[in-house]
Amino acid sequence: MPNVSASNDTICAIATPPGRGGVGVIRISGPDAFELARRLSARAPEARRFFLADLRDDQGEVIDQALVLGFRGPASFTGEDVVELQTHGSPVVLEMLLERLVRLGARRARPGEFSERAYLNDRMDLAQAEAIADLIAAGTAQAARAASRSLEGVFSRLVDALHHDLVELRVWVEAALDFPDEDVDFLADGQVAARLDALRTRLDELIEQARAGRLLNDGLRVAIIGKPNAGKSSLLNAMTRRDSAIVTDIPGTTRDVLRETIELGGLPVTLADTAGLRDTEDRVEIEGVRRAEREMHAADLLFWVVDIEDEAAHLPPGLPPELPFIRINNKIDRVGREPRREGRSVDLSALEGRGLDLLEQAVREVLGLQSDGGGEFSARQRHIDALVKAREPLDRGARELAATGSGELLAEELRMAAEALAEITGRMSSDELLGHIFSSFCIGK
Repeated sequence: MPNVSASNDTICAIATPPGRGGVGVIRISGPDAFELARRLSARAPEARRFFLADLRDDQGEVIDQALVLGFRGPASFTGEDVVELQTHGSPVVLEMLLERLVRLGARRARPGEFSERAYLNDRMDLAQAEAIADLIAAGTAQAARAASRSLEGVFSRLVDALHHDLVELRVWVEAALDFPDEDVDFLADGQVAARLDALRTRLDELIEQARAGRLLNDGLRVAIIGKPNAGKSSLLNAMTRRDSAIVTDIPGTTRDVLRETIELGGLPVTLADTAGLRDTEDRVEIEGVRRAEREMHAADLLFWVVDIEDEAAHLPPGLPPELPFIRINNKIDRVGREPRREGRSVDLSALEGRGLDLLEQAVREVLGLQSDGGGEFSARQRHIDALVKAREPLDRGARELAATGSGELLAEELRMAAEALAEITGRMSSDELLGHIFSSFCIGK
């Protein structure tokens, strides 16, 4: 539950994007929302009923004609009394109306303040509030669907269920500690260890889902690596469907990192074509290789491009062991082979554009994304950090239980894990965290 209180003042803001449009919306929220609307339109709003009104300035001159719609709290977005003014979408008109509302006693809202009030008034949890910003910023249809699922509470329910079971297990452990003379010793008979292992497995699955959700939200960074003339630039051109990179049979043609952004199976992807990896005396090419190596370490995924006739190809040394990669055996057109995929290996022809659909399948499989997008939800790095933070005390507790058979330390570790999960939905939150999250929202949300 939120640990701070919503403000008692009334706020207002433009809820539509900047610029001219057919319709502009001003949102008002707070205890005086209905009274301010009455003074602006000379008519008291009725809950959930539109009416058409002339909105007037201090001298009684008409600023604009608008539709006025009211919502009584707590049955509103913010949980407070809310009024929306649907006017013509002139920036000048909207600003005149905002100034009029401020003179009547409202305050201009901070970025994200409407969503913050919805959270503080228990209209949604913190993960759902963040999903609003993710939905607004979604760059693909699949990212929008994932954000919508988080807004509906899909992610929150998974976190809450895990939190509930952690607390329940902690109760079991503390009961065994408080009543050691009971006939059933839960710590000794393996029930606690089994339930703890099940919780760790569920948490691992949720971490993987959240990582996939972050990629849908933030996009995927892919570094295209390989030896000179393996076909890296040809692959970039094939995936972007234009001649983004210069392609020649001269080794070392690509000297710098070339980036292009595409949509791959509903996922926003930034492709980075890098210099061919090889030992060289050319100072410019040496710098290109250095930049390629830097790009590899910053990527979420590697496309390792190999000439299909190069039997001695091997991954470059020094890569982070957890960094996923897909081996792309290129130039099947030279050996008369058809496209195929086997696990993380794809045979294709970048020159002819054959086999790119198999590469897309491999990307989704490696990242744990479902082919139909079902069940996916948006997530942020903050959520992943909290999940990993919850995993660490569970691991320590499992080791302690296995080594000593005692639950004294396990109970404390379970408490710490539950607190880490509570940070995701806002059951435990600080003013500093809330300020950081909601400051990234647009004004009017």
